[in-house]
Amino acid sequence: MSDTEKISKEVRILAAMAYGEASHNDVAEEIGAIAYVLVRQRNARGHSDMSTFVTSDKTFSFVVNDGNARYKKFTNASEAEIAKDAGMSAALDAAKKALANEGTDFSNGGYFWDGADIKSNYKNHFKVKHGIQFSDPAHNIYDIKESTKLVIINKTIVKKKKGKVISSETVEVARYDHIYVSTAAYGGTIFWKHNPAYMEATGAKEYK
Repeated sequence: MSDTEKISKEVRILAAMAYGEASHNDVAEEIGAIAYVLVRQRNARGHSDMSTFVTSDKTFSFVVNDGNARYKKFTNASEAEIAKDAGMSAALDAAKKALANEGTDFSNGGYFWDGADIKSNYKNHFKVKHGIQFSDPAHNIYDIKESTKLVIINKTIVKKKKGKVISSETVEVARYDHIYVSTAAYGGTIFWKHNPAYMEATGAKEYK
């Protein structure tokens, strides 16, 4: 058996994805948080394994198909090479723990993440356009502004008598001004979850 075969396929895929998605700083907490988010997303979307997840939901993590150098590096690395590299070792450990639901979830329940592009592409960034809020100032590692987009959901109440409309009133039933709230930040990555007010108002899923 070669070195590359000793690590299970499931662990290797997850570790390679977490390593590839993380910044080049090789911060263990950042890598671990990404691993936990990936497993959480896999489970929420109903996939039995990472292979099915990355095949079925190609747009959630692009490193598998976009030529990411770090993803390729881990995928092709032997156990000996992984052991000698702090970042890859952290990714391997994080993948094992996330899949076993052990250790610390450094994402603090996050379902999404962003890197430096949220600063460089701030004006056109999807999350920024739909509202972001930092639950802790320490999460704002790119020193960007919070954003809001007020959405008010109304309902029309119609009263009838003998089949005829006798009154009609529009009332507010819910409102929210941001969709994303931060849960953590490490290295070059900010982690997010949905604003509970948004989910309650719209019935949105936690993972979409």
